[in-house]
Amino acid sequence: MRVPEHLAIIMDGNGRWAEQRQLPRILGHHHGVEAAKAMVEECRRLGIRFLTLYAFSSENWGRPADEVRSLMELLNRFLAQELDSLLAQNIRLRVIGDIRQLPSGVRSTLEATMARTAHNSDMVLTLALSYGSRDEILRAVRRLAEAVGQGLLQPNQIDEDHLTQVLDTAGMPEPDLLIRTSGEMRISNFLLWQLAYTELYFTEVLWPDFGPAQLRQALREFGRRQRRFGLTARQVQPDN
Repeated sequence: MRVPEHLAIIMDGNGRWAEQRQLPRILGHHHGVEAAKAMVEECRRLGIRFLTLYAFSSENWGRPADEVRSLMELLNRFLAQELDSLLAQNIRLRVIGDIRQLPSGVRSTLEATMARTAHNSDMVLTLALSYGSRDEILRAVRRLAEAVGQGLLQPNQIDEDHLTQVLDTAGMPEPDLLIRTSGEMRISNFLLWQLAYTELYFTEVLWPDFGPAQLRQALREFGRRQRRFGLTARQVQPDN
């Protein structure tokens, strides 16, 4: 089975999963965390080198305050509990997004976990936290503008590589496959620049129910696709 080098996932449907069972929404997020742990382990087992999970968007700050508070507590607990597992599995943790908005305790735990796992090399697990792609691009453009203002760069020198190098994802390959759960058919301000030629896979399955079997189904579909990057099918796979 062909696997992507970089898999990105929009983990959607925790709240609806709970509501369908007449449970508090936060219990859906608890089950979503367990699904995320299982997905990390399965992706590492399959040899996926980069896994990026959309965990908390910049727009999610607008949710009810008690839900946001519970999500931050859940995130902090996840980071503290999973450090040993990340170290044992040789997984490096990265984060993209404006983490300055995170509570100081969560930010401290996150920074400590990233530091402890910085030299791990089997897989890179990236959490998108307080992340919005438009905000990421704006921050990157400001960095380039500062470089121009300091005389370090000329405007006519700016190309795609320059912008890519100042995005939060600098140093990572672009995603080969994006999976979104819960039946929503949009990318919700996630990796807008990086997804230019990414294969998209949407499923009705809610995130807490998305496990290894559902992942393998998505990967089988990915394996049937021909990625052409703007070329013709014959250019990508010429006749023998």
